[in-house]
Amino acid sequence: MQRKNDKDQVILTGLTDFDLKQTLECGQCFRWKPLPDLSNAYTGVVKKHWCTIIQNKTELIFQHTTPEEFDSVWCHYFDLNRDYAAIKSILGADPVLKQAISFAPGIRVLNQQPWEALCSFIISQNNNIKRIQGIIERLCEQYGEPLENGYFAFPTPQQLAVLEIDDLVELRCGFRAKYILDAARKVTSGEVNLEKAKLLTVQESQQMLTQIYGVGPKVAQCAMLYGLEKTECLPIDVWIKRALEHLFPNGLPEFVLPWAGIAQQYLFHYVRFCPDALPGVPA
Repeated sequence: MQRKNDKDQVILTGLTDFDLKQTLECGQCFRWKPLPDLSNAYTGVVKKHWCTIIQNKTELIFQHTTPEEFDSVWCHYFDLNRDYAAIKSILGADPVLKQAISFAPGIRVLNQQPWEALCSFIISQNNNIKRIQGIIERLCEQYGEPLENGYFAFPTPQQLAVLEIDDLVELRCGFRAKYILDAARKVTSGEVNLEKAKLLTVQESQQMLTQIYGVGPKVAQCAMLYGLEKTECLPIDVWIKRALEHLFPNGLPEFVLPWAGIAQQYLFHYVRFCPDALPGVPA
């Protein structure tokens, strides 16, 4: 991978094993919007930074960013320093995973902000992606810090902890409102310490997260995989449950387990969108 800094943008060439659309539209994040006037271009916010990203055949272009911001925010967020070719080589020793990887080989698991990942997947419960995106957008517009050009940061737990249920009515998040507030209050008080949770085992981290009202194993596993960088986590939703039942009735092979979270991202996308992934199983 080579890099060129050009005015207010950073341009990468020679980056392999990365597809912007596959990564941003595989169900792991909710704040990126495709630009209608450009092909394979998205705009989004991470921390207090917004960026437009464009991918063409030879380049990945990060606009409205500085080299320092790219190094401190975007490189890690998109997991650009991880050797996905090596991981795919390991996972591809299993024929089913090899097939899933070949269907969308450019997926990477994002390193999202711990609180945003936790809150987003609380909102995701019994929900579809369009509604999740709408709730999160309204949450940010109403309670997040305003940024330039009409963007908003994701609200901090401290900003949300002082609210009451009635304050979240306009978000139209339903029963999830009480879960959001309990999470915000427990994180603010330190009862749930997300930075500490990064250093704990998966079992210890999950035990901490499930102290939050409304957070069960699936949401905790999502928060750990996407926000706490625990690649061994395996969130099981209806799609992954279906994939495991029909494709891995004896469980994932042992050699996959350290990368189970990355493997499930390939599987999730595969069984959702490939019509031949689960033959004989109704969609």
